[in-house]
Amino acid sequence: MVWCGRSSLKAFWEGVLSCGGSLANSFVSGGVRMSQNGAVATNGVMLEELSSWPEEICRRELPSVLPRLLSMYQCSESWIEHIRILKIIVEMFLPHMNHLTLEETLFSQILPKTIQLFDGMICELTSEARELSSQNLEIQITIRNILQTMVQIIGSLTGCVHHVCATQESIILGNIHSLPSFILHIIKSTFVHCKNSESVYSGRLHLVSDLLQTLFKEAYSLQKQLMELLDMVCLGPSEDENSILTMVEVIHSLMDICSVISSMDKAFHANTWKFIIKQSLKHQSVIRSQLKHKEIISSLCEDILFSFHSCLQLAEQTTEPAAQDNADYRLFQKTLKLCRFFANSLLHYTKEFLPFLPDSCRTLHQLYLQIYSKFPPCLYTAKISKVQQEEIAGTFLVVLDPLLSQLLKSQSFVQTVLASKLDLPHELQLPQVLLLVVVVDKLPSQPEDVQTLWCTEDMTRMSILKAIFYNFGQFSGELSLPAHLQGVKGKGQAEVPVTLYQRICVHLCTFVASLHPTLFPELDAALLNAVLSTNMSTSLLAMDVWCFLARYGTAELGAHHVTLVAHLIKSCPGRCVQLTNLSVLLRRLFFFMAPAHQVEFIQKFSPREADNLHLWQYISFQALPADLRKQVTCEVTGVCTAQCRKWLSGSHTLAELDSLNTALSVLLTVCNSAGEALDSRQLTAVTEVVGQLWAFINVEQIISQPHVQQAFSLLLQLLAFFIQTVDLQLISQVVNVLTLVIKLEPPDHVSLAVLDFLSSLGKLYISQTLRDKVLPSLSCIVASLMVNRNWLLEQHTLEAFTQFAEGTKHEEIVSQCLGSEEIKNKVVSFLEKTESVGETEAATADNSGEQKTDTFWEPVAKPCTKRARQELLLEEEYRSAFQTATRALETTEALLKHSRAPAWLLSELGALQERIEKLKCCVLRG
Repeated sequence: MVWCGRSSLKAFWEGVLSCGGSLANSFVSGGVRMSQNGAVATNGVMLEELSSWPEEICRRELPSVLPRLLSMYQCSESWIEHIRILKIIVEMFLPHMNHLTLEETLFSQILPKTIQLFDGMICELTSEARELSSQNLEIQITIRNILQTMVQIIGSLTGCVHHVCATQESIILGNIHSLPSFILHIIKSTFVHCKNSESVYSGRLHLVSDLLQTLFKEAYSLQKQLMELLDMVCLGPSEDENSILTMVEVIHSLMDICSVISSMDKAFHANTWKFIIKQSLKHQSVIRSQLKHKEIISSLCEDILFSFHSCLQLAEQTTEPAAQDNADYRLFQKTLKLCRFFANSLLHYTKEFLPFLPDSCRTLHQLYLQIYSKFPPCLYTAKISKVQQEEIAGTFLVVLDPLLSQLLKSQSFVQTVLASKLDLPHELQLPQVLLLVVVVDKLPSQPEDVQTLWCTEDMTRMSILKAIFYNFGQFSGELSLPAHLQGVKGKGQAEVPVTLYQRICVHLCTFVASLHPTLFPELDAALLNAVLSTNMSTSLLAMDVWCFLARYGTAELGAHHVTLVAHLIKSCPGRCVQLTNLSVLLRRLFFFMAPAHQVEFIQKFSPREADNLHLWQYISFQALPADLRKQVTCEVTGVCTAQCRKWLSGSHTLAELDSLNTALSVLLTVCNSAGEALDSRQLTAVTEVVGQLWAFINVEQIISQPHVQQAFSLLLQLLAFFIQTVDLQLISQVVNVLTLVIKLEPPDHVSLAVLDFLSSLGKLYISQTLRDKVLPSLSCIVASLMVNRNWLLEQHTLEAFTQFAEGTKHEEIVSQCLGSEEIKNKVVSFLEKTESVGETEAATADNSGEQKTDTFWEPVAKPCTKRARQELLLEEEYRSAFQTATRALETTEALLKHSRAPAWLLSELGALQERIEKLKCCVLRG
């Protein structure tokens, strides 16, 4: 355009105006008839002149000039010319375009080509960056020119978005259909290139870092402007499908961008997520069925976990959390707030789209497990201070609580959490139980249908009670450690820390107390299934919960359960773990029966009937009222001694030992739980029978025959109970047999019975005539058991030896047992408690029945009154004190038989008699 002249810009525009648009016409037709090189040159001149047009000319010549510019933009092969054309269109002609036709007239025309150019620049950068070096100036200039061109493209696109926002109050997405998706593509490509810049430019990053920072800032500004534009979009119910799909695509693209920028700019990352959630909720009525809910939930959960783990790492590094000027602590607090933000975002999204999240339930379940696994009492907890734990709980975990409340109503979530084949790794077993405990805390406030959903089972899932019991048996490590959790502070009482076992047990019992009556069958099934478990911890927990049910349920319900357990015991085919568990449960439940129901039980399961007798070895006679106890004890003892005599008068075959062992086991139960109720005649009868049966003991059969082992162990325990009334010659025979048995290395349960007998010998005064025979044998037995490799047996040996040493009058035997240095060191360590001999498999808790609750079972008409628990406790204390006094008198009696009484004894007996008379008066007055 040399012919126009350039001496004066003012004169130039005057000439243009006077030409009546001839310059514009010349521009439209100029260069078309020239050669290619000439056209490029002419285009350059035209663009140079065009860039100086005033606003009035641009508005007037828009219809004729814009098509030519667009044509040049599509045909040009020069990046520089592309950016010049793009800037001219955006800066000079866009302001004059009709906003209703922007999509057809502009965006659909230039954006595809712009994307193509931008992607080509990214590829060119990646290729040229391999040759970048401080010495290669040509490559440096090339790469920096490309980066500057990319910055200009993004700037022009920002201008487009800004214009749309500035000219419209409410934006119709169809009018700018292609703009959001194309811009988001460029933004993502930019962020990806910046994120990968360290690997792309390797050690030469410093040569272009300034331009990369500018590029990132421009893309950042473009996204902020685009989000402002999209916030002005309204999608109504009658919106066309293309607009709906565009908004869905925008949300998904922004989610992809989040995954790119998460490690680049945390604040920008959070703001992007905030926008995604806001738009999803704003347009949910039209886009909810097309959103990729699973990907959105998954991405949110990943960001939550990443921020959470970062928070824990910062907490571990922070040594002084209270110091406000601590940089690590301030960063910890910022990261914690970020955790809270993401959790809140997940909460709001889940609340609105819960029906569309069945595929996300596994991700949400894993989120809870991963978070719980990092807090006490889990083995894999982060090593952070209690103050920081409380800060995380109060800021972040508190948001997860209402989220879980929402998920309770989701059948898919229930199916996921309670799946029969969950196959969790070991480190997530305890978190699973902790999650289920939180659920049972929430269920009482839920509608009945939600409670039913969680408490019933089908072919693919367990009930929540069964799931708790099952998973409870999967983590022995946490139960065996002395972990204590924050306790519950009662009114007027100090807070007491509780064990993990206690915490779970109490929460279960509270849930049971609030359970709807229609769910009792599921409760019974879950408790019975857990009691029959081969896992000791699971069985013990179920027993404690069952005892709570017996304590706070109706007397009739408790009686029904005792009868049920008794029938189950009778149906057991033989000795097994399940029989042991049921027998322990029966013994405990029997204490909670009302006296009237106990009488009914005795009538229903009379010990006089042969098939009922074995039940009575599992019942503590202390659970019976005094009068009933004496009556039943007399009856049971008579039946058992008769059974023993029957065996003695029979053929003495091994096949008949089963009934004999049952009788001996029941006798042992009577002696241990109601020994004081036996009169002298009954005591004599039992002692005689035991002495006669001992004559049939065969050492070889003890090693090889299980039934003989059981009989041998029971006889030893009965002899230990009657130790001060047993003939000393019999005791000498027993010790000789024990010496032979121990040398043959019997089963552990036989060795334990031997230890029980040995510990009882400490109460006995052995005459001089038998002392030389008995005492050396005792030292050999103790020495043999003390060096046993079984830690449990070694522990019991140390305990038995300590009891014997504390009670025996024969001090010389103590030194004989400590003959070797190894044994002496073990005993000293045991007494000083300087070495842990063994470790309990599970940390058990007291009966949870002692916990109060405001919710009770509704009683049936005319219920029987159960005995108060306090009455049982006082009765046990009385019995224990009386038994101690009785044994002391028996010891004195035995001493008088073998030695002369000291001078002071007579006066002390008189004083004791006076005290007994006073006690009798107190009893009579009471």
